[in-house]
Amino acid sequence: MARENNKAPRRAEENDGLIKKTISINRVTKVVKGGRNMRFAAFVVVGDGAGKVGCAMGKSTEVPEAIDKATARAKKNMIPIAVLGTSIPHEVLGKFGRGAVLMMPASEGTGVIAGGPVRAVMEAAGITDIRTKSHGTNNPINCVKAAIEGLKSLRTAEQIAAIRGISANEING
Repeated sequence: MARENNKAPRRAEENDGLIKKTISINRVTKVVKGGRNMRFAAFVVVGDGAGKVGCAMGKSTEVPEAIDKATARAKKNMIPIAVLGTSIPHEVLGKFGRGAVLMMPASEGTGVIAGGPVRAVMEAAGITDIRTKSHGTNNPINCVKAAIEGLKSLRTAEQIAAIRGISANEING
């Protein structure tokens, strides 16, 4: 079967059930002897909407290629986070570089109260009720990494009880 046109096949969109959010696309240059090499750096957040989230950076000479690389790396970097219903179990402060993101649990129906990059992380992770506040830098990459660092450090009462070797009822009072 010969192809009638000489166009390259369109890239197939993966339907793996993951939520993919592109946070930023930056044009980066490398100055070399012959001039400047232009490339694109894409930063992507990937989550399953049920308590797993990851982020990664991908670089390439073309934007779609950079996004694909970042998405593949983010899938490998996915980490499980502790979720309590539709929110998080306790208040947490995530820090990365000069950025800090304070995340506070919210009652059901509150929604996601967060800035752009942090909102994408919460939606990808499947957290629907949370309040956040970014402190320090407003760099989207540092905000996302700070939010993920905070989510990494979350623990449920059952997890803490298992570590201490006691029942969850003793922790809750």
